[in-house]
Amino acid sequence: MTIPLITPEPDADAARASALRRMRAVALGLLLFAAVVYVLTRGTDGWLGFVNAGAEASMVGAIADWFAVTALFRHPLGLPIPHTALIPRRKDDLGRGLEEFVGENFLQEDIVRERTRAARVAMRLGRWASQPEHARRVVDEVTDVAAIGLDTVRDHHIAEFVEQALVPRFREEPISPILGSFVTEAVRDDLHHGVVDLALEEMYDWLTDNQETFADVLTERAPWWAPERLNEAVTTRLHAEAIRWLGDIRDDPRHRARLALDSMLAQLGQDLLTNPDTQERAENLKLRLLEHPQFPATAISLWKAFRTALLEALRDPSGPLKERLTAELVALAGRVTTDAELRERLDGLFEDVAVFAVSRYGAELTTVITHTIERWDGQEASRRIELHVGRDLQFIRINGTIVGGLVGVLIHTFAVLLG
Repeated sequence: MTIPLITPEPDADAARASALRRMRAVALGLLLFAAVVYVLTRGTDGWLGFVNAGAEASMVGAIADWFAVTALFRHPLGLPIPHTALIPRRKDDLGRGLEEFVGENFLQEDIVRERTRAARVAMRLGRWASQPEHARRVVDEVTDVAAIGLDTVRDHHIAEFVEQALVPRFREEPISPILGSFVTEAVRDDLHHGVVDLALEEMYDWLTDNQETFADVLTERAPWWAPERLNEAVTTRLHAEAIRWLGDIRDDPRHRARLALDSMLAQLGQDLLTNPDTQERAENLKLRLLEHPQFPATAISLWKAFRTALLEALRDPSGPLKERLTAELVALAGRVTTDAELRERLDGLFEDVAVFAVSRYGAELTTVITHTIERWDGQEASRRIELHVGRDLQFIRINGTIVGGLVGVLIHTFAVLLG
């Protein structure tokens, strides 16, 4: 099946066709001029003999080059002469030759690395992205694409992913080594202290602002026969002691309660790694959680909350997320422009990516040339190619006319000298 070529720029094609007609007219005009001179000087001697010989050779050169140029695109004078209309008849062979030429001369690893290195991609990107308006444009494009991607993910996609991918994987994967390693590393590096500090601060503030709620909870569990004033005194004292106790723990990094928590977490981490009973309890807890019917619904709820919050942040044009991303990109671009070592690593990465893309997809890219040309209509392809290069090819006819005339004069000179 052949397809017509698309003409994306009709005005440009009209200009090319006009330029081609003008150059054809010039080449034809020179041929006619040589023919007129030949007729007028035919049978003359002397210096007009040289003119006649030159005009005769000019006609021969002009007609020969006209035939050669025309034979590329069509049959000269419509005659089915062998080895003419080359492009319409052999466009598929030309496409395969062009595919091989591109693959052998442009998609070689050494050439790709050299051209990528010469492009200095890291420096160019760094200079461009170091300008805030450019960095903001990048952030806007990335966040728009991310928002579109998030919008395409539906709840049933998450449910299927959880039920068909995560849950079976979690069932097979032992949880104890993972949890044990995480807890051990967190305790060793004091990573949990930030969480503990935050929890203590929130508990302290809550107790301070909710004395009545605290008292109501304790009063509900007080004996029915206890006097109300005694209950009030006890709950007030307990509230004050709880606040004081939490305050001490919050303010003292070496408080016994903190040390006891550290010791308990360290022991839990070791037990998860080495104690069979603890490991079995952790696995049973994991299975109970996975088998609970609420687990997929909880995962979907968490995803909804995360997606909603992230979409709001991505779509807020003046929000903190975009501002932070822009500032980080500008800072990174500035560092790229000043850090030669970083630029060298990035340029090496770009080279590797380009070589990987060429080695992995180069054959498919060059095959596009052949497949596209094979689908072209032969006559239309010939016409389009002639529009683009035909004007320059007319210079072959013009040069053939001029050079043919000079050669004719030279031959006539030798003939006179030898005669």
